[in-house]
Amino acid sequence: MQNKNNLKLDKAGIRFIENAEGVRLQKYKDVAGYWTIGVGHLIRSWENFDSGITQNQAEELLSSDASGAEKSVNSLVSVCLKHNQFNALVSFVFNIGSTAFAHSTLLSVLNKGDYAEAAKQFLRWDVAGGDHVAGLLARRKKEMELFLNV
Repeated sequence: MQNKNNLKLDKAGIRFIENAEGVRLQKYKDVAGYWTIGVGHLIRSWENFDSGITQNQAEELLSSDASGAEKSVNSLVSVCLKHNQFNALVSFVFNIGSTAFAHSTLLSVLNKGDYAEAAKQFLRWDVAGGDHVAGLLARRKKEMELFLNV
């Protein structure tokens, strides 16, 4: 598979993720029950955010976390992407993880060049903790709309 993309999240993509995730400066449990802080940052076992974080720290965590999603999209997607498509996919991977994306039907059909079918696949990813989550479905619809807005 040949990499055709070497894109970075633009400001619109960063704002999209911030709007989808929200910004919380105190730790909380997400819908799947994982301790989280900032803009959807999953707290690792060696991290301690009991005192909370600043807005700047939230932005730094987002930048670091999003870079992994960017790398995954750039390395796994073998078709050319428009920037909105890239932003939508990075938001998606940021939320579901690189491993899930790598094994997804969305990626498979996208790499076959079927952008329309790939867009529909976003809507299949609305489950957290074994339950369908209305907020996730709303996010997936926004990601799908962004993906289609080329």
